[in-house]
Amino acid sequence: MNTTTRYAILVLVVVLGLHSILSFTHESYGRATSLSNISSKLSFNGSLDEPDLDVDILEPRANATLLMLARNSETDTAVRSVRELEDRFNHKHHYPWVFLNEQPFSDDFKTRVSNVVSGSVEFGLIPHDHWHQPDWIDEEKASQARQKMVQENTIYGGSVSYRNMCRFNSGFFYKHPIVQKYKWYWRVEPDVHFHCDIDEDPFLFMENNDKLYGFTISTYEFHSTIPTLWDTVKKFIAENPQYVAKDNAMGYLSDDGGNSYNMCHFWSNFEIANMDLWRGEAYTKYFEYLDSTGGFYYERWGDAPVHSIAAALFARKDQIYFFEQIGYEHNPNTHCPKVAGLWSGKNCSCNPANNFDYSIYSCMPQWERIQ
Repeated sequence: MNTTTRYAILVLVVVLGLHSILSFTHESYGRATSLSNISSKLSFNGSLDEPDLDVDILEPRANATLLMLARNSETDTAVRSVRELEDRFNHKHHYPWVFLNEQPFSDDFKTRVSNVVSGSVEFGLIPHDHWHQPDWIDEEKASQARQKMVQENTIYGGSVSYRNMCRFNSGFFYKHPIVQKYKWYWRVEPDVHFHCDIDEDPFLFMENNDKLYGFTISTYEFHSTIPTLWDTVKKFIAENPQYVAKDNAMGYLSDDGGNSYNMCHFWSNFEIANMDLWRGEAYTKYFEYLDSTGGFYYERWGDAPVHSIAAALFARKDQIYFFEQIGYEHNPNTHCPKVAGLWSGKNCSCNPANNFDYSIYSCMPQWERIQ
């Protein structure tokens, strides 16, 4: 064997070795260079079409998922939300999707969703005890509370399923077996809209900049749904002061140093967060304390104030991030970037004049005053 042949064999071995390593360490590279993917690019006459490989295929990704809680009846609106986020962001990154439901997903839901995602997808069934009202809840007391809220025209006041959802989103979604392997999540709901191109990876941005919780809209909670929540929080903090972070965001939650709650919260139908915040000791003890009072059912505690209060108290305020650059809509509110250059630079389709940030129902002034 001459020298040229030996060098050719050596180069081939090195190339194959690098290919094997990249296939193992970079999921998107392995998917793009697999035989099945290459064969899918072949036309009927056997010729290779233009490769559809993203230029950023070897860029790092966070250990993250796009997460949606949905029902089979929401198939159409779920698919539209997924399609918009794929078009605006995920077609470049191929983050995996996770869908959770208290009932088994239909074949139609799974087929239609799978057709519009660019990465992997998993469908999970929520455990019974994570979703349904606990047996220890006094149903007569809970029923009377629901009837009172219906009489007062409180939104979702008479709904048990809404309360189940709020409790699940507050204390259980991050424990689901499918979700446990991930560190970060981006909560997405059916029938929401993403109005701007998202060029930077929010997960990597947060990971690289020591952020724990991200939001786009901040608003007020209805006092009638959480009349005793703040008093319960104050009791927990009085008993567990070690969990309160220095330089926290109490000034966002309260106008009088923590004596009362001003009802401000991050609208949790959009949130990008590190699940270590929820899985940690502080939040675990906090949720267990809140849950033990029955407030999710005797009142109508929402996951938005529950999450927001925890993030504001257990994280530093600089670890909470406002995603000004992400145009987002959940009826009836829209965040549309107004910073010079963002709206045009991100190809936004929303109307900046309809931006919710400084409406009378927005809590952005409370957020900005602590920056």
